[in-house]
Amino acid sequence: MLGRALNSVMLVVMLTWMAASLVAQTAEGDRVREATTVLKEIMDAPDHAIPTAILEKAEGIAVFPGTLKGGLLVGAHRGKGILSVRSERERTWSAPAFLTLTGGSIGAQIGGQAIDVVLIIMNRRGLLNLIRNEFKIGADAAVAAGPIGREAEASTDIQLRAEILSYSRSRGLFAGVTIKGSAIRQDVDGNEHFYGRRYATEDIVIKRLGGAPEAVAVWRDMLIKYAH
Repeated sequence: MLGRALNSVMLVVMLTWMAASLVAQTAEGDRVREATTVLKEIMDAPDHAIPTAILEKAEGIAVFPGTLKGGLLVGAHRGKGILSVRSERERTWSAPAFLTLTGGSIGAQIGGQAIDVVLIIMNRRGLLNLIRNEFKIGADAAVAAGPIGREAEASTDIQLRAEILSYSRSRGLFAGVTIKGSAIRQDVDGNEHFYGRRYATEDIVIKRLGGAPEAVAVWRDMLIKYAH
């Protein structure tokens, strides 16, 4: 009797763990799909999109869908997103690593509003800084509001020198935006839920570990289409 009871308890624990793991993996898969949708919707409006010339030079692309902004003027924010990186030789895109974005302010603040944040990493130095355990925007790399649409040809000196170009979309309005004081951290828990191991960001985007769960293909196809 005792043996049966122990077996039953172990079975319940195992099923509970499997269910929790499946829910977590689904949540991370949803994050990849949401980021894919954000990038697609932005690029489907050419006059208000990220210029192709910018994307073709990008070393990395990070998307934080549904980032929650704080109050008027002083607006701490928090969000979760993904990052993919080009390989130095083949120039192919990596699977996404999971990141968090917290603190600081994003442009003019409207309280309690969810926005989409897109970061275009323009050189290797900015990229290597970004994939560290904690990255402070503005302190660890030169960041500027990115040009949109046909503005690529009239990029300012600040934009041309920037290591990272930043954008946001709110209520359908997409624009380059200044991000100050924000911290980006690797989301090792998210990586574990999605890939089954506690990979660091570098393991996924530089060393190309982790494989390719189903949601990755659609995201990568989107990058190839717009940032080939």
